Amino acid sequence: MDRIFARASVSISDLKKNPSRIINEAEGAPVAILNHNKPSAYLIPAEAFETLMEKFEDYELSRLVKERANEPTVKVSLDEL
Repeated sequence: MDRIFARASVSISDLKKNPSRIINEAEGAPVAILNHNKPSAYLIPAEAFETLMEKFEDYELSRLVKERANEPTVKVSLDEL
């Protein structure tokens, strides 16, 4: 059985019948969308998705900083900028 990363789940058929009800009943929590009793997608509030994307961007930036930490540096003065 597949692991479900949400406390609530709903079938695709039920989601199609009344998506607004599913969103409202979730009260801001993620909902696993099931297809033949297996998770096929997750429905998350826009605010949670935006927060997730910001965290992902921060992670990518920190990875880039670590990757470039040992590269040679170039000294410049403010006048050169």
